[in-house]
Parts: sequence; C-alpha cells; structure tokens
Amino acid sequence: MSEPSPKHVLEAMLFAAAEPMDEAVLQAQLGTTQLAGLLAELQQDYAGRGVRLERLGRAWAFRTAPEVAPLLQRSRVQSRKLSRAALETLAIVAYQQPVTRAEIESVRGVALGQGTLDILVDAGWVAPKGRREAPGRPVTWVTTPAFLDHFALASLDDLPRLDELEGASLFNPPRDS
Repeated sequence: MSEPSPKHVLEAMLFAAAEPMDEAVLQAQLGTTQLAGLLAELQQDYAGRGVRLERLGRAWAFRTAPEVAPLLQRSRVQSRKLSRAALETLAIVAYQQPVTRAEIESVRGVALGQGTLDILVDAGWVAPKGRREAPGRPVTWVTTPAFLDHFALASLDDLPRLDELEGASLFNPPRDS
C-alpha cells in the first residue's frame, strides 16, 4: 500500500476535526511548505458540492453548503437570548479588542453586570487575552474563533463598518449638541 498524499492527509484531518483547525496546527502536523496550495486545491475540489471547505480567520473547516443547509435542519431546543447588555458588550469587544472591563463600561456608560462577560465566555465567543500594562494590570478581552464561526465571518475585517451600520439605521451615535 502506498503512502497517502499530503492532500489526502489534510482532507482527512479537516474532515475528522470537530472544530475548525488553525493553519499553524495543520502546518505542524503535515510538515509541508505547500499548505496554502493544498488548501486551495481542496477548496476547489469541494466547490459546488454539498460540503465546502471554508476559511474562518486563520482556521479551516468543512461546512454544509448554504443551499442544502435548510434541508438538514432539525428541531432543537431554543437557546436563551442574549441580554441587551451582553450584545452591547460583545459588540464592544468585537470592534475594540483587546479591551478591558473598564473600557467596556466606559463605552456603555454603565457598570458591567457580574455575569455578562461570563455568559459570553460560556458561549465561547470571548476569552481573556492577557493583561494590560497599566495600574492593576487589568485583563483584556478578545473574540474567539468560535465567534467568527458562529457569525460566519472569515475574519474581523468582515464585520460591518460603523458607517455601514449608520446608513442602515442600525447604529445612531450620540450627536454633539
């Protein structure tokens, strides 16, 4: 039996992974300098099929093609909706990361509830990144690859710009009097 090609090994790794796989991990496991080319080939191989290879930030995963996804929908327990505070906090982290709790409170204009960040951490959408070099060394918060995956974003650059949100009347910044 012949040894499998790097492309076949890459395909199997991505297929078997429960979560999107980071390019650095793929590179380390494959040990090839041709990762970008192999990913492009696989993406082309799966174009127009029931599953597609998609880039999610610096990670890759097989995803159901959008046109067949509705046919695979199952009824599932409705998850709890996020509070307005949690949604605002998530937006602040997404647009201003890395951001501290005090910076989130400053933008929102109110104190952050005790469990607000916990809810977002439990959802897997935000995570602590490190500590700011400032008095008290506050923790900084960032979004996670799961955030990108859940909202179908390849990178944070795919977030709508604030001027786009204003144009769609989804964001009304305070006006100076």
